[in-house]
Amino acid sequence: MKQAIRLQDRAFEPFDYGLYAMTVFAWSLSWYALSVQAGSGVANEVNIVWRFLIAALIMLVWAVVSKQRLKFALRDHLGFAALGVLLFSSNFLLFYYGAQYLVSGLLSVVFSLASIINLVLSTVVMREPPSSRTLIGGLMGFGGIALMFLPEMQAHGFTGKTLVGLGLCIAGTLCFCTGNLISARLQKRGLPLISMNGWGMVYGTLWAAFLAVVFGKHFTVAWTGEYLGSLVFLAVVSTVLAFFAYLTLLGRIGSARAGYATVMFPVFALIVSTILEGYQWTVLAVAGLLLVLAGNLFVIRGKR
Repeated sequence: MKQAIRLQDRAFEPFDYGLYAMTVFAWSLSWYALSVQAGSGVANEVNIVWRFLIAALIMLVWAVVSKQRLKFALRDHLGFAALGVLLFSSNFLLFYYGAQYLVSGLLSVVFSLASIINLVLSTVVMREPPSSRTLIGGLMGFGGIALMFLPEMQAHGFTGKTLVGLGLCIAGTLCFCTGNLISARLQKRGLPLISMNGWGMVYGTLWAAFLAVVFGKHFTVAWTGEYLGSLVFLAVVSTVLAFFAYLTLLGRIGSARAGYATVMFPVFALIVSTILEGYQWTVLAVAGLLLVLAGNLFVIRGKR
């Protein structure tokens, strides 16, 4: 218990800032890359297969080069399989399908719930009570996100399709957060992160391939520069580098504070959208951005 509280309260170190920045940068840009893949004509499950097949090969080669062990007990592989199903496949698939019902901005809003869900799961499952600073900062950030997307929510309303999309994305976020807890527990057992991620991505690939076969999807590739570029970016930057950074950060500062990075994704995703898609900022959006940044600073400074 004492160690968990120290993780939640201590101030960020320089290495933590670097991990945090990498996570936010990679996953903020991934929303645009995902939208490219979603409109490519390739099945969602197959997109996941290609992405995590590439990522798994990179991670396993990385493990070999860095001389990390690759042989593990059955108990460990069961944990890797759960990690792969939840964190490295299902949460992405649910968001892909949710994108059929919600605009892309709302996808990142729902995903930002991970900051709050991680707080709840850490308290209930891991018995890691959040500090008051983390709790207040998380609520500030989520409130800012709500302000940023309030006009969009009002414009589209909560129709039946919207509720289906919302349910799918909340389910995807729950998969992500549950995968966070599994990763934290595996790390506490001293399992090497690179090998753990590599095996998890192998199982995630196999799970997505199984679903593709069950649903009768064709294993195709869109041979365009835009699709291939998005695939490489998602596999290398948004998967290998980002998950290494995020899961390392999770082990260093706890799931509640690491999960707050998800609140920042919509902010930078909107900046990308402004440049590439002509997003129009409003007074509420600016106010929400300031609240998110204030909450972010509040959380990462920790207790001094």
